[in-house]
Amino acid sequence: MVNLILVSIVWGFSFVIIKGALVNLDSNFVSFARLLLSFLLFLPFMRSAGTRLADRLPLIAIGALQFGLMYVAYVAAYQCLPAHVIALMTTTTPLFVTIINDAIARQIHKTFFVAAALAVAGGAVIQLPNQPFGASLHGIVLVQLSNAAFACGQVVYKRWMDARPTLRDTQVFGFAYFGAVLVSGAFSVATTDFHRLHLETHQVLALLYLGAIASGICFFLWNIGARKVNEGELAVMNNLKIPVGVIASFVILRETTSYVRLLVGCILFSAALWLNWQYTKRKGRRLAAF
Repeated sequence: MVNLILVSIVWGFSFVIIKGALVNLDSNFVSFARLLLSFLLFLPFMRSAGTRLADRLPLIAIGALQFGLMYVAYVAAYQCLPAHVIALMTTTTPLFVTIINDAIARQIHKTFFVAAALAVAGGAVIQLPNQPFGASLHGIVLVQLSNAAFACGQVVYKRWMDARPTLRDTQVFGFAYFGAVLVSGAFSVATTDFHRLHLETHQVLALLYLGAIASGICFFLWNIGARKVNEGELAVMNNLKIPVGVIASFVILRETTSYVRLLVGCILFSAALWLNWQYTKRKGRRLAAF
């Protein structure tokens, strides 16, 4: 869980960087640039000779889904929804993690679902906008597609790698980023005016940080962390970046926030983690009894 907490902190503070340095750039280009840098970061670690084509293709598909489609759908939603509504809509990711996992396992985990629901409630309380709520169905679908893509990629990668103990994450993760580059690159080519593209020094530095750290290393650490926790804990941790992001905006950008809502949201997150901890504890006792 340490990996997931560390990544959530980095992502929470990365939002401040995006908001402060990259808002005037084409969003599809930002997504493509981040993922391209992530791919280049892991390119030296790829061991094509020791990886079969049958292994590479699923990894490329996982990356195209979890990172590529996720970013594209998320970015497209900004054409239909205001930012504060998108922030609220992203809180449903924990539910997708549990639902997709249960569908693949063909087994319902009620405790995981309840914990995920508490995490969603915690995120929604914190992200609930102060202005009137208005949303288009198209925009809502795009955000939920983004949430589902990211959730599905986590669950599938976790199960796929656990079934192949001889494969090392560092050697194969570049293939996932390659799939993400293919998807995000196609959309960037369609929307980015590369002839007029001009990057300031601070924007280049921001992209390097986001591509190498916030995307490259953090997505890698996140998927490794996902393999070390149960699906209920993974679901809850998907929303930890929300309170972290609010705190970062308050501390760095001096934005106002509701302390009451932040406190209630953190209490709900804690309750979700406690519920998962109790479940894991009970399950461990049952296994020990055998």
